[in-house]
Amino acid sequence: MIQVRTMELLIRTKTTCHFNMRYAVIILLAGLGLISGSCEKNYTPKPRGYYRISFPEKKYKPLEIEVPYYFEVPSYSIPGHDPLNPDQQNWITIEIPANHAQIHLSYKKINENLEKYIEESRSLAYQHSQKASAIEEQLFLNPSKKVYGTIYTIKGNAASPMQFYLTDSIRHFLRGSLYIKEIPNSDSLKPVITFLSQDVLQLIKSTEWK
Repeated sequence: MIQVRTMELLIRTKTTCHFNMRYAVIILLAGLGLISGSCEKNYTPKPRGYYRISFPEKKYKPLEIEVPYYFEVPSYSIPGHDPLNPDQQNWITIEIPANHAQIHLSYKKINENLEKYIEESRSLAYQHSQKASAIEEQLFLNPSKKVYGTIYTIKGNAASPMQFYLTDSIRHFLRGSLYIKEIPNSDSLKPVITFLSQDVLQLIKSTEWK
C-alpha cells in the first residue's frame, strides 16, 4: 500500500510539474509575442539631423588678394586662391566655415570671346535644372563702374543656389557660384541660403575692375 501510494504521489507530482512547465512555456511565448508586437508598433525611425545653423553679424571687409578685380567679402569669411586650380592665380575661393559654404570665383580675360564666356556661364547654371524647381535670371547693371552681368537664382534642391557672371564687355570676365557643403535640401537650408545670398549680392554690388 505504501508503495502504491508513493507511486500515485510520484505520478501526480510529475503530471503537475509537466502541466506547470507547459503553462510556463505558453506564458513565456505569449509574453515575447506581446513584447515583439509592442516594439514593432512603437518603433519610429529617427530623422537625419541637420547641422547647427549659426548666423554671425553682417559685416564686410575689402578683398585683400592681388587679383584684377576688387569687391567686399563677409568679415566671417576666409578668402584665398583656389586650391583646386593652383595655376589660375586670378581664381579665388571664399570660405564661410560657420555655414559650411564656399563662393567660387573664376576670372578670364576677354579676347573677342565674350559671347562664348556668357554662354558657358549660362550652361553651367542650367546644369542644375534637373534638381532645380526654377531658375530665375536677373540683369545687373552698374555703368559708373562698368560692371554688367546676370545673376542666376536656382531654387529647389540644387547644389548651387546662386550663380552669376560680371564683365566690362571689353577686358574682364568674372564668374561666381555659391555652394553649400551639405546634402541639398531647400527646406532645411532656406535660412542659410537667404543669409548667404545677401553676401553674394554685396560682393556683386561692390565689384570694381583694377
